[in-house]
Amino acid sequence: MLGEFGDDSTRFVDAKARKNNAGSSPITRASGSRRVVLARHARNRHLADAVHQWAFCSMRGSPGARAYYTALRARGTGHQASLRQLANRWVGILHGCLKAATAYDETKAWAHHQILSLPLDNKERGMSAAMRARVRQPVG
Repeated sequence: MLGEFGDDSTRFVDAKARKNNAGSSPITRASGSRRVVLARHARNRHLADAVHQWAFCSMRGSPGARAYYTALRARGTGHQASLRQLANRWVGILHGCLKAATAYDETKAWAHHQILSLPLDNKERGMSAAMRARVRQPVG
């Protein structure tokens, strides 16, 4: 994977550029009242295949990745879409590690996604993760 990303640290200005190159970030098309989220087809195919395989295999070795995938599936997201979202998250984690020159830390990488594993009630479905966290905080 690192061979496909290249060794130039300035090649990708942010994580979004790296995710676009890997083909893991979605494309959103909106027109009037319609909004469609599609998979990206313009991508580095070798890298996209490697990232997809990485996401699939990571569910066995990473409890955080497995919990993230399971939470996505519980919300009704399909298998392939869940894998794409997991791959997108992994590319973001990789980008952060490369930019900060730090080693991967499981607890740090998945800490803010723990809220996704909790079941949502009807009034929380349209909320962002940050808003759900504020709503769920105990009063007092």
